[in-house]
Amino acid sequence: MSDYILETSHLTKEFKGFTAVSDVNLSVRRGTIHALIGPNGAGKTTCFNLLTKFLEPTSGTIRFNGEDITREKPAEIARRGIIRSFQISAVFPYLTLLENVRLGLQRKLGTSYHFWRSERSLYRLNERARQLLAEVGLEKAADEMTVNLPYGSKRALEIATTLAMEPELMLLDEPTQGMGHEDVDRVTQLIKKVSRGRTILMVEHNMKVVGTIADRITVLQRGEVLAEGHYDEVSSNPQVMEAYMGTTEGQLEGAH
Repeated sequence: MSDYILETSHLTKEFKGFTAVSDVNLSVRRGTIHALIGPNGAGKTTCFNLLTKFLEPTSGTIRFNGEDITREKPAEIARRGIIRSFQISAVFPYLTLLENVRLGLQRKLGTSYHFWRSERSLYRLNERARQLLAEVGLEKAADEMTVNLPYGSKRALEIATTLAMEPELMLLDEPTQGMGHEDVDRVTQLIKKVSRGRTILMVEHNMKVVGTIADRITVLQRGEVLAEGHYDEVSSNPQVMEAYMGTTEGQLEGAH
């Protein structure tokens, strides 16, 4: 089996004459945290949408575990174990934390759409749901209503529901967006913790987060790969500094 779980070759997406993603070659090594960064409008989220097939590429190929998945539908991609979280917290506010995670676990049971079944049929999932809540530090709040959670905890719950679907590759889209310092630090450490034995590709704007946990970084600008490498290489690259700050002086603020 290849060292690389996900590979794109010349991935391109055009919208009526505008090229959002251009000739992107991306290789995500198995068992690592790989960050996709870049200024606003760089094409990061479009890239995610292509990988999960919410958008069809104009040209290029996507390979997962060595197999060409370029023409597969979003549901087929998810069944392969490519599971994505979104910028906006996507949990059910009027279910408990336990019920939210249990919904993710239903995928393996194959009863997701069996609405006629008694809720009791799901009780056998409770133990695993509580284990996943413990993994993200929310086990004590298992029976609380999700709507009452602070924002950072909602993002932690979202990670738990993503883990419930047993991802081989987790795609995290701006996991710390809109958070205060304390929540950013908590979620950063949480991502690091749940990455053990898993592969994570994340879009992230916070360079401190990226510098703390990413094994490798790909920088996009105007839909093209501008630079790639470890944090120290990327953060001191004059082209990257110019893209972010319009200057070639100093160094990008990072983790110290």
